[in-house]
Amino acid sequence: MSEQNQIVTNGETQSGSVDDASVADQSTPDPSEATEPAASSQPEAASTASETPDETFDPAVDMPMYRSGMDWFVLRVASNKENFVRDTLQKKVQIEGLEERVGRIMVPTEKTRTLKGGKQRITETKLYPGYIFVEMRLEPDGRIPQDVFFLIKETTGVGDFVGTAGRPTPMSPGEVEKMLHDSKMPEEEPTVRMEFAPGDNVTIKEGPFENYEGTVDSVLPERGLVRVLVTIFGRQAPVELEYWQIEKAEE
Repeated sequence: MSEQNQIVTNGETQSGSVDDASVADQSTPDPSEATEPAASSQPEAASTASETPDETFDPAVDMPMYRSGMDWFVLRVASNKENFVRDTLQKKVQIEGLEERVGRIMVPTEKTRTLKGGKQRITETKLYPGYIFVEMRLEPDGRIPQDVFFLIKETTGVGDFVGTAGRPTPMSPGEVEKMLHDSKMPEEEPTVRMEFAPGDNVTIKEGPFENYEGTVDSVLPERGLVRVLVTIFGRQAPVELEYWQIEKAEE
């Protein structure tokens, strides 16, 4: 299942008028008077650097599984709308200042690397299509706070929480642990998913040995290759093939 998200950045140009007086005040300084740089420039630079976000921060790993007063809930959403709903809700929560009631919103995915013809492609597959996971604080009676309820329900693509009569059912600790594990940021170099194992009987689909049958001798996931033993002129010979060039033979 695939999904495309397009991010459009709208550049805005601000213009304004500058009166002659302000221009006159900005006279060219005398080089002989320039002895020391302005002292205020250094603290400003340091302040800007300290505000740079940490790109390595991972909410699935660097935050506790449970936070005081909050539980995890499962929200049904339209298929292929998982990322859209997550991003929309996160923006709404921030705009309305509801961070104390709604926390993390997760869409667990599996990231894999494919190699074909020497070219690399990264793909992400949703592990729970049609669902997102919301960290939320409920009312003492177990109901969703009214402002949170309307914020969520008025979002396009949202269905219902798993539960009954407006009382969502919290996920169990085991379910939360697995969901957060699946939500971790993927490795920078994910391995190629291999569907073959030594001993598998395979048929070669493409290349010089097309339609030959052989047996998998070993797999090399870091290179996206499979070493296959093929009988050529009455003798077995190892042939290295890209994993997409072979398929399991029919039994």
